[in-house]
Amino acid sequence: MKIVKFAVMGYLLSFVVISAAILPFASAGGLIDMAFGRDIKSDRSKEPIKPIPINFDNNRAKTDLGKRLFFEPRLSKSGWITCNSCHNLSTGGADNLPTSIGHKWMSGSINSPTVLNSKFNLAQFWDGRARDLKEQAKGPIANPMEMASSHDLAVEVLQSIPEYVKWFKEVYGEEGITIDTVADAIAAFEETLTTPNARFDLWLRGYDRISKTEEEGYALFKEKGCIVCHNGVGVGGGSFQKFGIAKPYEKDTGTLGRYNVTKAVEDKYVFKVPLLRNIELTAPYFHDASTWRLAEAVQVMAAYQLGIKLTEDETNKIVAFLKTLTGDRPEIIYPVLPPSNVNTPQPNRN
Repeated sequence: MKIVKFAVMGYLLSFVVISAAILPFASAGGLIDMAFGRDIKSDRSKEPIKPIPINFDNNRAKTDLGKRLFFEPRLSKSGWITCNSCHNLSTGGADNLPTSIGHKWMSGSINSPTVLNSKFNLAQFWDGRARDLKEQAKGPIANPMEMASSHDLAVEVLQSIPEYVKWFKEVYGEEGITIDTVADAIAAFEETLTTPNARFDLWLRGYDRISKTEEEGYALFKEKGCIVCHNGVGVGGGSFQKFGIAKPYEKDTGTLGRYNVTKAVEDKYVFKVPLLRNIELTAPYFHDASTWRLAEAVQVMAAYQLGIKLTEDETNKIVAFLKTLTGDRPEIIYPVLPPSNVNTPQPNRN
């Protein structure tokens, strides 16, 4: 009996020690590494691309509210369009169209970038006119070619629904439902839409998770100069650059990019460098959606930005590397939204 008691006490003590060790390790994202063995230290931590961190530090009530709003069609004038319409979480956080379809089937003027990992952008929209996700979330609601509503109408709709009044009060207190709290909740949800554990991230952490061809592609990516703009956690998104540095980009001379924000001549045809995370999922490419093939996009960048011509073998290797940047996409359970009532403004398709 004493032996049994001693064994049980030993098991319990081991459980306590292991649990105490796991808690701080898990908060640092260590559980991801545990799945592949011991935590490996390597010189790859010095690479200009950084792995996406694992982060569970968010306000669950706020992100749940933001998730409902992300899928809420009544924020649009027609009662049909949602944030997910243009940033479909089932298709890489984009709609895979040259330009998005908005109110009354109007087409936008520029390709919709992915919402996945958008928290790693230095600013939002191709021209960077929104400084963060909160400011960006306000734009489409009132844009006549997108959701075509107004901030006042969107707030009125939500205020007419008791469940939303309750949820906003729980998260924002007496401030309740305003366009600022609406945008803040949507932004909080969008900040959770990261895609960690790409094979390249595991390679960066010290695990051999990419092939020789893919590693050669990464070496070419650095050697040819792509890494100058496409670096950091997002593999892009950290700077503005002119499209057509080595030679003028003649395919689209009408979209002026950053110039529309700053009115500075030197900002004509300057755009935010796009994220390359999950790039294989988000065709067509570039602000003008001028190509559907990733290999062609790589060759265009080499020609117009770097002034070089890649061989077919070099192109294929770089493409192989880019495909290692596809990570674990968030698995979203579609939210159940509260019903409208007699006080809710009715949708208007006109």
